[in-house]
Amino acid sequence: MSTFSNDLDVPFVPTPFDVVMAMLSVAMLKPDDHVWDLGCGDGRMVIAAAMKYGVRGVGVELDPERAAQARKEVEWAGVGDAVRIIEADVLNVDFSTATVVMLFMLTSTNLQLRPKLLAMPPGTRIISHRFAMGNWVPEAAWMLGNAPIYRWIVPEHGPELLRQLDGQLDEE
Repeated sequence: MSTFSNDLDVPFVPTPFDVVMAMLSVAMLKPDDHVWDLGCGDGRMVIAAAMKYGVRGVGVELDPERAAQARKEVEWAGVGDAVRIIEADVLNVDFSTATVVMLFMLTSTNLQLRPKLLAMPPGTRIISHRFAMGNWVPEAAWMLGNAPIYRWIVPEHGPELLRQLDGQLDEE
């Protein structure tokens, strides 16, 4: 996680390596996938995805120092041909090329991203560590220690589902 903007204060908390590997596993990655990690911190998620699964990835990080650190990590890992780091606010970036979106953000931020996520092509996989998306029920969930990992798969009629969800009160 990372700090996003004056309105969104999400502290940087590195995702533990075992959680990174579990998230990548439940994402059901295929060689042609394009993984986006929103709030990538030091870039470990997209680096691990490229190294273990051979996929392309983009990390989005607002904090300039973290983004610079992530770029160095990409270089050190030797995956610069597969991974790039963008310095941007996740709420304002176009991640529509993603087939997999990784999240480790607060539920409130996930809810702000939900309209963009549900507008993604059907079949896009969204994986979140620890934080849910209100009344959008995940397709599957796992516990790793005391931390849940959630998976949503964007349905055929994502915008219609969004209207239904927005018509209900979010539980969180």
